[in-house]
Amino acid sequence: MTDTPTSSGKTDELLAVPPSSASDPNLAVLLWRHPSIFWGGILLSIMVLIAIFGPLFTGDPIELNPIKRLKPPSGESWFGTDYLGRDTFARVIYGARVSLVVGLAVSIIAVSIGLVVGMVSGYIRALDAVIMRVMDGLMSIPGILLAIALISLSGATMMTVVTAIMIPEIPRVVRLVRSVVLSVREEPYVEAAIASGTKLHLVLIRHILPNTIAPLIVLATYICGSAMLTESILGFIGAGIPPEIPSWGNIMSEGRTYFQLSPWIIFYPGIALAITVLAVNVVGDGLRDTLDPRIARKM
Repeated sequence: MTDTPTSSGKTDELLAVPPSSASDPNLAVLLWRHPSIFWGGILLSIMVLIAIFGPLFTGDPIELNPIKRLKPPSGESWFGTDYLGRDTFARVIYGARVSLVVGLAVSIIAVSIGLVVGMVSGYIRALDAVIMRVMDGLMSIPGILLAIALISLSGATMMTVVTAIMIPEIPRVVRLVRSVVLSVREEPYVEAAIASGTKLHLVLIRHILPNTIAPLIVLATYICGSAMLTESILGFIGAGIPPEIPSWGNIMSEGRTYFQLSPWIIFYPGIALAITVLAVNVVGDGLRDTLDPRIARKM
């Protein structure tokens, strides 16, 4: 009499397969299955390289030349000049640094703070109610209005802008991490670790923290794109980076008065902002499809 395979036998075979062989394809397979990561990564890499090395090959973004004011794009000035004769190409290239630094700083700081607060809120029930009510209060305040209020009180500096944009993003991270912790803390391996006498901080680091990495990576890309848009909005309404520092929002704000005469002053920084945010969001979509096991199983 031969044994027939049972569902438990199949489960044991699946569990015996190393996770890396089932869920960690090599780079070529990953890019083939998720081309959005490849193309978005290329666009984002180009913008990063332009931000790092571009100013080395351009002119001074704040040099005034009234004789050449409002000149159209030409071989001498690729993106034309603004109302003060400043080279729009140099200003757009330099503005890439500002937007990328703000987006990266906001995403890193917001994710770091939100991760710690979310893990504490999700695991320590006594603090959960208090922390989440504070987060609900922050989420009820419009992000733009909160940023304008903080900047008007503290002054328009890079640090103030990063802080003002970061604060409304923290509750989103906290809620995401808290939801992950609430579901993971009931898993048998976490209960076994607690029963064996593992200290609280080791349980959080070894067993709960790894489960939050994948969703946090995806959320960080969206926070980065949202931060760059918010910084440009603040600059456009005159409540962001100081006007003497070229940023995409400031450039568009200064050029709106002359839009009918010189539309290139707004067009080029707007295109640069759109491409950068698009690249970040495309990479985020690709990472979401890659890291979500439900979507990965269907592909």
